[in-house]
Amino acid sequence: MAPTQLQKAFFTTETGTRIDCMFNPAKFSFTAGNKWESKSIPGRDIPTQRYAGGNSGSFSLSLTFDTTPTGKSVTEHTNKLLGLMDVDTSLAGYDAERNNGRPPWIKFNWGTEIHTFKAIISTMSVSFTYFSSDGLPLRASVDLSCEQYEPDANWGPQNPTSGTPSPNRTHQVRVGDSLDRIAAKYYGDSTRWRTIAAMNGIGDPLELRPGSLLAIPERAD
Repeated sequence: MAPTQLQKAFFTTETGTRIDCMFNPAKFSFTAGNKWESKSIPGRDIPTQRYAGGNSGSFSLSLTFDTTPTGKSVTEHTNKLLGLMDVDTSLAGYDAERNNGRPPWIKFNWGTEIHTFKAIISTMSVSFTYFSSDGLPLRASVDLSCEQYEPDANWGPQNPTSGTPSPNRTHQVRVGDSLDRIAAKYYGDSTRWRTIAAMNGIGDPLELRPGSLLAIPERAD
């Protein structure tokens, strides 16, 4: 049996650029959340909660770069990531007179399981941790925090008015999940999978991505 090939993590950008990670991250985490509005009711100790839409998703990861074997400056790698925070004048809609420039959105990809939503880098911290005798940085750690750029069907609607009926639950897709199995879990009827597909703008039920979030309508029509 042939040995399993190591899947390397990489970033893709809005402009089609690919930036490979020298080493895969030891940890990758993402967050998703919903907005709830409290309403106090006279005579009750605990207020009721009303669903008010989804919050933007976010993810973070830490990367290591090491050019000790070559003796070259590690900044040739870290500067590529730092460049993703610069305004890109090649993006569609850029107008210098209106001062509407922005950095490109990015996606993080790792193997067949992790493909993030479009996101912007909110913070990046670079630490040089090893140097040559003449002060050349040879090793660095980079911590990135990224925020969702726009709604993504694979991660659930972010607009509280998008789609009907209104959702009051979310489901995180796991390996082996399918729309009919998810429908059976929440509705007790696997044939209701089209309700979930319509709510999340899923055209192909085979496109489910593990780790993504699905909005689950309160009722299946």
